[in-house]
Amino acid sequence: MTEQTANGAPEQERVLIFDTTLRDGEQSPGATMTLTEKLEVATLLDEMGVDIIEAGFPIASEGDFEAVREISKVVKNAVVCGLARAGAKDIDRAWEALQGARRARIHTFISTSPLHMKYKLQMEPEEVLEAIARSVSHARSLTDDVQWSPEDGTRTEHDFLCRAVETAIKAGATTINIPDTVGYTAPGESAALIRMLKERVPDIDKVVISTHCHNDLGMAVANALAAVEAGARQVECTINGLGERAGNAALEEVVMAMRVRNDIMPWRTGVDTTKIMQASRLVSRITGFPVQYNKAIVGKNAFAHESGIHQDGMLKHAGTYEIMRPEDVGLTASNLVMGKHSGRNALRAKLRELGFELGDNQLNDVFVRFKALADQKKEVYDEDLLALMTEMHSDAGSDRVKVKSLTVTCGTLRPSAVLTLEIDGEEKTTTATGDGPVDSCFKAVNQLVPNQARLQLYQVHAVTEGTDAQATVSVRIEEDGRIASGQSADTDTILASTRAYVHALNRLMVRREKRAPDAVAKGA
Repeated sequence: MTEQTANGAPEQERVLIFDTTLRDGEQSPGATMTLTEKLEVATLLDEMGVDIIEAGFPIASEGDFEAVREISKVVKNAVVCGLARAGAKDIDRAWEALQGARRARIHTFISTSPLHMKYKLQMEPEEVLEAIARSVSHARSLTDDVQWSPEDGTRTEHDFLCRAVETAIKAGATTINIPDTVGYTAPGESAALIRMLKERVPDIDKVVISTHCHNDLGMAVANALAAVEAGARQVECTINGLGERAGNAALEEVVMAMRVRNDIMPWRTGVDTTKIMQASRLVSRITGFPVQYNKAIVGKNAFAHESGIHQDGMLKHAGTYEIMRPEDVGLTASNLVMGKHSGRNALRAKLRELGFELGDNQLNDVFVRFKALADQKKEVYDEDLLALMTEMHSDAGSDRVKVKSLTVTCGTLRPSAVLTLEIDGEEKTTTATGDGPVDSCFKAVNQLVPNQARLQLYQVHAVTEGTDAQATVSVRIEEDGRIASGQSADTDTILASTRAYVHALNRLMVRREKRAPDAVAKGA
């Protein structure tokens, strides 16, 4: 419904933002988060005005259950949602995890496409309809806020999709979400599908229609916005577009598209866009997934101009080449350079500007590292401070194993590394040779911390310009199906690489100790 403002003018319709970074986003290989990290993300999502936070899949593991339960306790404004398959056991487990939430939602789903029903579910269509009625009714007996999704909805036959949606509404669903589970659809189809459902399904006007788009063909955001244009009033999305395979519709792109092009997309959200960069950096730091430089809205180059023609235009009027202000997404208008003469108050102010609110003890710790970095570099930029905070958080998670000292020999001699690690409080030293300095360091780590992990990703990028730039290193490893990521930053690339590898191993050890039960279906 369209509301009215105080002066009687029509107010734009609200589009609800359903963030699934902590559920669908975390399913991206290597993006698994600890409970502390999930709470940090959930708290920021709540502060930035996200309407619904899908906190996890409670029956998937004890870790997921605990995460949903603890997130339910800390979220103050948003609805907290738990995912459940179409079975009483799943739904009851989700409801149990949501007990501490001020506002709770159960999101249940089942596949409806011919391919999924035949090969995944091995169920007949009528059996699926019966499961929909049972599961939604059961969920509705527990809460008034029930969301239902037909997994692989965009590849479902229209007649059957209409029957399934009608069944869910009759059983008590209050939100109907249409997932493009494999990123198959296109904008025109996405809009037509929503219009078709609105025309053919009885009582669909009494529920909120939602859209959930994956990015396999690079059209997730376009498909989501097309669905909104056709009548959907909830968008499921993730920070940085994080998610399985090619990811999900990116929250920052959906929200800023509606804000910047409000002339042709006249809808509003409740998201505080000035917190977008903070959320992007937080999720990138926690998952170890760097944001590509040319990523829309939050990429490093999103507000950078190198062309002489562009720079000339920008100097005359920013609107010539920028369709939004950097401040709109939480970037500072100017990049204040810090140095070795900067004091604690200046550092605190700058970190607050970048989205970090630190206590006195934390600030003291950061200040020591900042001074050490300032002695190495003539100028410390915003990006350097962000990398420093990333390194601080990496160290905080590396309790069992820490890098104490490292000496590397390379060049004309065969590369070798002398490494000392502190392992469970005890210092151990070894020497290893390899094909290069990084290989030597990783082999030294493996000698001191035996493992069967396979290196899946090793990525280095410079934080700022110049030979004294900090390098941020991302490492992803896999062992027996368990994936862990690590990240570290330093002006010494070899040291940053070793710390990142150790960080990943620490996270892998946590996964060994808390191995989840057998994998369950991952959901819509």
